[in-house]
Amino acid sequence: MKKTLAVILVVVSLFLFVGLFPVHGEAEVYDSVVRLHILANSDTEEDQALKLKVRDAILEKTAPLLEACADRDEAEAVLRKHLAELTQTAKAVLEKEGHDDPVTIEFDEEEYPERTYDSFCFPAGTYLSMRVLIGNAEGHNWWCCLFPPICRAAATVSKKEAEDTFISVGLTPSQYKIITENEKPVYKVRFKILEIFKRK
Repeated sequence: MKKTLAVILVVVSLFLFVGLFPVHGEAEVYDSVVRLHILANSDTEEDQALKLKVRDAILEKTAPLLEACADRDEAEAVLRKHLAELTQTAKAVLEKEGHDDPVTIEFDEEEYPERTYDSFCFPAGTYLSMRVLIGNAEGHNWWCCLFPPICRAAATVSKKEAEDTFISVGLTPSQYKIITENEKPVYKVRFKILEIFKRK
């Protein structure tokens, strides 16, 4: 009886252990998108409003640039190519509002918290990020998914539209399923383990 119980416990433990590790290409979720991170000069009402105006201008400029990109590498290359133009776009917004704060745009790997939308949820983890720093960049920030280009509609896009958008840039249906089902405990633990591995 004890031997049978021990065997059952071993089998169950192995099942759970294997189930916790990333399978079906979960790591590809991190490597398939470009996040946008905009940091305001400060937390004053005026600076926060300026941040949103810069956001709108950046999104309007990047939408047509990213429309034909097939994957993250192509999107990054396009964004880097237009970096000076995007920086000037942000500066023009500030100048129009009577501000002369400097603007810096940079690309880097950056840690993001979990972000939930109506139709899907991005797990916390390390993503390629286009950071727009306004002035001292000490105010509350704003972030979204720049590529695939769903920033404007992220909160209201339908599940079908979101799935089609992500699959069109390289995610498989099973990888996209990870985004839409990561509220399940097994996926949360998988992503946590994946984050630990990525830091090593």
